[in-house]
Amino acid sequence: MVVTAPARELLDQVLAEVVRETGAHVGAVFLLMPEGRVLGMEVVTGAPRELSMPWSRLPMERSTPVADAVREGRTIRVGSREELADRYPRTALVMPYDLSMVAAPLTGADAVLGTLVLIWSRPRPAEAPPAERALLEQARERLSDHLVRAGAGGEPILPGPEPRVLRTARAVPVHPDEALAAADWARRLPEGACALDFDGRITYVSPRAAELVGVPVERLVGSLPWESLRWLRDPAHEDRYRAAVLSGQPVSFTALRPPDHWLLVQLYPDATGVSVRISPTDAAAGPAPQAAPYDESAVPIRIGAIYHLMHLATALTEAVGVDDVVRLVADLFPSAIGADAFVLCVAEGGRLRVIGDRGYRPEVMAALDGTALTAHLPATRALNTGVPSFYGSPEDLVRAYQGLELLSDMSAWAFLPLIASGRPVGACVLAFAEERSFPADERAALTSLSGLIAQALDRARIYDAKHHLAHSLQSGLLPHTLPSVPGLEVAARYLPATTGMEVGGDFYDLIRLDDTCVAAVIGDVQGHNVNAAALMGQVRTAVHAHATAGASPDQVLSRTNRLLEELDTGLFTSCLYAHLRLTEGVLRMASAGHPPALLRFPDGRTDILSRPAGLLLGIDPGAEYPTSTMTLPRGAVLALYTDGLIETPGGDLDEAIAALAVTLSSRGRLPLDELAEVLVHYDGRATDRTDDTALLLLRPVPPS
Repeated sequence: MVVTAPARELLDQVLAEVVRETGAHVGAVFLLMPEGRVLGMEVVTGAPRELSMPWSRLPMERSTPVADAVREGRTIRVGSREELADRYPRTALVMPYDLSMVAAPLTGADAVLGTLVLIWSRPRPAEAPPAERALLEQARERLSDHLVRAGAGGEPILPGPEPRVLRTARAVPVHPDEALAAADWARRLPEGACALDFDGRITYVSPRAAELVGVPVERLVGSLPWESLRWLRDPAHEDRYRAAVLSGQPVSFTALRPPDHWLLVQLYPDATGVSVRISPTDAAAGPAPQAAPYDESAVPIRIGAIYHLMHLATALTEAVGVDDVVRLVADLFPSAIGADAFVLCVAEGGRLRVIGDRGYRPEVMAALDGTALTAHLPATRALNTGVPSFYGSPEDLVRAYQGLELLSDMSAWAFLPLIASGRPVGACVLAFAEERSFPADERAALTSLSGLIAQALDRARIYDAKHHLAHSLQSGLLPHTLPSVPGLEVAARYLPATTGMEVGGDFYDLIRLDDTCVAAVIGDVQGHNVNAAALMGQVRTAVHAHATAGASPDQVLSRTNRLLEELDTGLFTSCLYAHLRLTEGVLRMASAGHPPALLRFPDGRTDILSRPAGLLLGIDPGAEYPTSTMTLPRGAVLALYTDGLIETPGGDLDEAIAALAVTLSSRGRLPLDELAEVLVHYDGRATDRTDDTALLLLRPVPPS
């Protein structure tokens, strides 16, 4: 259901109020898109839509203040440009202004829904004044409550294709006589005067300003400066305008009006627009830039597109797998240059395979997917020759490929080869609903960026192949099922890391020794790679062999430790081995530097079994592993786990283990499979794990 306009009114009202009351220069509300991977800018005030577009979609996996506020569920403050560069260097690259900002999470009952962002045009102390913190918290709560109510009422507020822009009302109404007096005042000045509205269009220009720029007043009013004055279409000049609007600070630059008229342009922004002063200057007298000869036919790529492309280029450096690359390119690349459709293809088995697309009908993609690389098509030509091609109209495309059937209603296309290390890896197709000229600067930018996409895609495909191999190895070494033992309930869980997507060395096993005895083992091999997974299999096999041979817990670990010393892998392993005699309920355990097991008694009391432990396996061939003996009554639950369940960056391990014990104590009566699910989600990190997690639960019960 599409949300109605009234449902957004409170959103706009609260945003406008908190911006005004805190003195912020720019304010915005970002909301999580339905798939949960991207934050979309729903509404912004203090910045025009065009300048907001590079930030209208922010991938959740990227480290930005906005995304971090959602992922971490806390307010992120950045007090200066220097702090932004230190903490978020990629964000600072595209926002190189003297500003400060705060991103506060908007939360629902059990999830973060989005972020409230405020930007000030000056550095600020790390700690905000109490009054400001109270205003921010009040606004955050009101926005959160409204979003929750809108969702509960069947009208969830979701970001549109472009951010909505709230205009700042004029603070003081202007009388017509005042307006005339102001125009007379500007006309008398020796320099030119010009006014731009919130969107950058010229609303007033003095006769002297028109004279200096060489264009009549009537042709200037209502236009964008870089449209009516082609010599201002240098991205460096447009960036100065962008800097003034986004930073809220005065900015100046020197421009060359052909053939030899140097002009000093000074910009004075506020929340409603920009006042501009234009005056002649002598390039030789000051630090004016040297300009290349002016080319009337040149149409530089717009600065907004440049910043979009910078976003994509920096984001691609963080992409890991092919899915990451496809998602980033699909989310950011088309909007960078206004494309209406996009296709990403790779070469596989002599055919073209579509791995990502946006804006095309499924039947169009079905016709393209699987096309032989020998087919006479623009996409296969780009891949085979490594030469990009651009077609500004359907006639141009059909003329180049006689008999080609146009399967879509697009009107212009760019076919870009993806070349990495001198070899083609795929092709990228951009399509536009309107005819397009593809000027030289835009072609160069697209060709350069296609190289970045190719390198990222090539790295991602290699990574995915290694990742698949490692996970196949690991899953093959873990037990597919656990043995059924009369008088014992068992449940296990294994969760791979979600961050970094590397394979780990966590393992577990349950070994049936005879009709009344079992052994449980859990461990973690150091490292996250194929070597760790392979060593994990060797350790598990060694433990299994020593256990079935009748070795005691300390002997099992000692003998496995000597094996690791002989293998000399340079990797260490933590391991906890437990031997349980079911008839007597006797539990004997030995640990090699592993996190302590938890024991929940039938009455709900839970102990952390912090018994003496030996060194990690693989450090000292003579290490000893003391054995502890205790009672495991029927109905009790023994929980063995790896450190991935309890470790968080900067977190306290003892506190985490205590929190896990509290959860086990309160929920320990659940069926064991349900309890396992509760425990692996006990701290809410199941969707954001930096390490593998293994969990093994045992509960002695009366034999059936």
